[in-house]
Amino acid sequence: MKANELKELRANNPQDIKDKLNNLKAELFNLRFQLATGQLENPMRIREVKKSIAQIKTILREEELRSVEQ
Repeated sequence: MKANELKELRANNPQDIKDKLNNLKAELFNLRFQLATGQLENPMRIREVKKSIAQIKTILREEELRSVEQ
């Protein structure tokens, strides 16, 4: 994800962010399945999706910590 996409995600409500996370997890599952069956065209996509999942989890954690502080 690019920096401006992350800024847009931070502006969304937590439920939208969780929906995006679930979509990425489903995509990662499908990519791993394609890898196992030899149908994956772009193996770098797995790395990109895993990185995006980590970024979204970080955003969710930041929101969680922000709500605890208040």
